[in-house]
Amino acid sequence: MTHVLDPGALSREGRPLSPPLEPFPDVTRSDAAFRAFLHGLPGVDQVGAEARAKVLGTRSIKTTAKAWAIDTAISMVDLTTLEGADTAGKVRSLAAKARRPDPDDLTCPSVAAVCVYGDLAGVAKEALAGTDIKVAAVATAFPSGRASRAVKLADVRDAVANGADEIDMVIDRGAFLAGRYLDVFDEIVAVRETCGNAHLKVILETGELVTLDNVRRASWLAMLAGGDFVKTSTGKISPAATLPVCLVMLEAVRDFRAATGRQVGVKPAGGIRTTKDAVKHLVLINETVGAEWLSPDWFRFGASGLLNDLLLQRQKLRTGHYSGPDQVSVD
Repeated sequence: MTHVLDPGALSREGRPLSPPLEPFPDVTRSDAAFRAFLHGLPGVDQVGAEARAKVLGTRSIKTTAKAWAIDTAISMVDLTTLEGADTAGKVRSLAAKARRPDPDDLTCPSVAAVCVYGDLAGVAKEALAGTDIKVAAVATAFPSGRASRAVKLADVRDAVANGADEIDMVIDRGAFLAGRYLDVFDEIVAVRETCGNAHLKVILETGELVTLDNVRRASWLAMLAGGDFVKTSTGKISPAATLPVCLVMLEAVRDFRAATGRQVGVKPAGGIRTTKDAVKHLVLINETVGAEWLSPDWFRFGASGLLNDLLLQRQKLRTGHYSGPDQVSVD
């Protein structure tokens, strides 16, 4: 007999389980079973999601609340460089900025992580020694995900061996869109196991998923498979991180915790460049999932240029006037 997956049974006494479907020894893990569950999730009202995101995006915060928001956003940044021309020197420079974003103000918080390709994870690890800043490495044939599973897992093993504390993997969007949910699930589980103690962020590449319903389904599939974070995008596809997409993902992690007792983080990445963008996301978090997610343990910004704007706005609050762009480093 084939059983439909029941997320409510995915935790026992409030503890996460491994492997993720341990309570279902008699479950037939099949595309049909996953399809029945994922397509049985409540549909997303796209018009409603866009309208709510727009309303929340108009909230304005001032003075001390704005200062708190800027510092919180800085502490949530995964400072990122993912270019073919990346060098060890560029990663060391990025790590120095991550440690002390504003050298003239020691009260400025450091960022959450530095995100690089896996072969440079060791450089970042050495440069960040003695800090709490994490090293995140992209893997699994980032950004396309087009490689054999053996190659993807070797990519993960290499990044972890180089010192990565976090792995940002990409799902096989082709398999997902073709309805091969079991393949996607099994691959995430395999990556999760290969990560060892490293946290796993699962990149959905929402710009290729077409609909918000697919964003919800992919979020649930990633969480069912053991992902520690769900992440919007690689930053290489447009559209990337949008407020409606982030809203749907936040609702998914909220509902998943209610069903299983396990909390999962969210990471929007790509296109978030200004302090206003960051504050909109913080408002979205507070209004959708609550203050428990207002922490770098549970929310990250994948960004390269965002940090500079946050620093300029922070300097404006501190000094009363805007500094020029030459007051922050280009990295």
